[in-house]
Amino acid sequence: MLRHPKYVYGPDTLLVPAKLNLGDFLIRRLSEHGTKIAMINGATDERLTYNEMVQMSMNIAVSLVRIGVKRGDVVGISAESRLENWCTVIGIACTGAVMTPLNIGYIKDELKHVLNISKPKFLFCSMQSYKTHETIFKTLDFIKYIILFGDERLDDTILFKDLATAGINSIISKNVNLEEFQGVEVEGQSDTAFIMYSSGTTGLPKGVELSHLNVISASSLPGVVEPTLTILNITPWYHAMGLMIGLLFLYNGCKVVFVPKFEMDLYLRSIEKHKANLLLLVPPVILALTKTPLNYDVSSVQVILSGAAVLRKEIINAAKEKFKNLIDVYQGYGMTEATVIVTIDSLIGGKKCRLGSVGKVTSDTVVKIVDVETREPLGPNQNGEICVKGTMIMKGYIGKERREDFDEEGFFKTGDIGYYDEDKYVYVVDRLKELIKYKGYQVPPAEIEAVLLQHKGVRDVGVVGLPHESAGEVPLAFIVPQTGVELTEKELQQFVAERLSNPKHLRGGVKFTKQIPRNPSGKILRKLLREML
Repeated sequence: MLRHPKYVYGPDTLLVPAKLNLGDFLIRRLSEHGTKIAMINGATDERLTYNEMVQMSMNIAVSLVRIGVKRGDVVGISAESRLENWCTVIGIACTGAVMTPLNIGYIKDELKHVLNISKPKFLFCSMQSYKTHETIFKTLDFIKYIILFGDERLDDTILFKDLATAGINSIISKNVNLEEFQGVEVEGQSDTAFIMYSSGTTGLPKGVELSHLNVISASSLPGVVEPTLTILNITPWYHAMGLMIGLLFLYNGCKVVFVPKFEMDLYLRSIEKHKANLLLLVPPVILALTKTPLNYDVSSVQVILSGAAVLRKEIINAAKEKFKNLIDVYQGYGMTEATVIVTIDSLIGGKKCRLGSVGKVTSDTVVKIVDVETREPLGPNQNGEICVKGTMIMKGYIGKERREDFDEEGFFKTGDIGYYDEDKYVYVVDRLKELIKYKGYQVPPAEIEAVLLQHKGVRDVGVVGLPHESAGEVPLAFIVPQTGVELTEKELQQFVAERLSNPKHLRGGVKFTKQIPRNPSGKILRKLLREML
């Protein structure tokens, strides 16, 4: 009956609709934004208004039902970032079916792995995806229908436009009327809306089941973003950060510019052309921006929103030097298993952030920090595992017992190490599973990486533990040097030794490489680094 004094509680501000169908919820909200521009493709300048998005979403929903989509069916989407994506996601949700987004960059075994988790019966594809993965799609007998984006009609496929636009050759003869439209009835707290895939930093991706309530809660978070902002987004939409934050922007009526593929010149040109105010980025791209000459007018940029991995103070300060009108770099902390956001700094009002913090706990969410060994809750400024409970926390992993990942109070065990301060700001230190154990000391790789990035000759870095007979593990750094710079192992070891305590010294040495392997959200794939050893 009483709140735990050592737990951190977010505000109780979420308003949940009576009908818990995500698609129906988004249709009603987006229709309020009318003729305002919703999306712009920064590469082609193609545009979509909110009214057009709503119309296409309703048409797709009715068409899908007519070709046999039922509540609970799984519908996949495999495509690069396109205008059609968002209408498709909303339309699928309206039918009560389950949407699952597929990374177009998956190789054969990865793609087969995730498809066998979700087993989609219907599959939306871009032509690029279809031509790359056609053999796999046709060998999986659970895929019954393939729907193609674009204008090229192929045998045994359906064209997207036959579902999205009304006409003589389409599945519907006239546009669906908003006043007559109603999403399929669902049990929003228990019915799955999305199957996403975990980042796979410690193994193969796992299927994450998110309910309609999970996604409604995430997409309608209050006080996160100003509706007047113009957004520039390059985060892949099939990743939770790209998809869920994208829905949050649309819910608030923002104008969203997206770049299908990141190219530095196109990205900077898009900032200048569309006068982007908010950049949604992951740390590796922010780092690249800080080390790139800015030959375009970027004075419109007021806010950088960073997520997917912890951003260090040195990079934040470098970003402020590059973007002269930048109010601040706002960090959020989240994960696919929490739909997207656990903590974030509010962008409303343009206030300054607390340097190094990932913000405060979001609405209707509870965070506790527990001792890694005893599992006892900890107070302010004490490092422990971050555990989370709330309306945005997943139903669970497909094919896995819930009790393996949740504690007896229903908190999800994130595997991240962090703490909160006296003012309830949260700080993330590192991954529990990525900590290097040196003679009993727990060494965070990210701390060593942050120091090495201060070296002018280091472009990128990844640190792992190297097995050691007496010490257990010793830190080893993989280094990507700046172009034209000559670095030595001894120089970098000395650089770290002068700045960090004894257990964090690079006793495992330094290996030079051309690239640090990362997943699409920017997290270092330390498993691959260890394999490189």
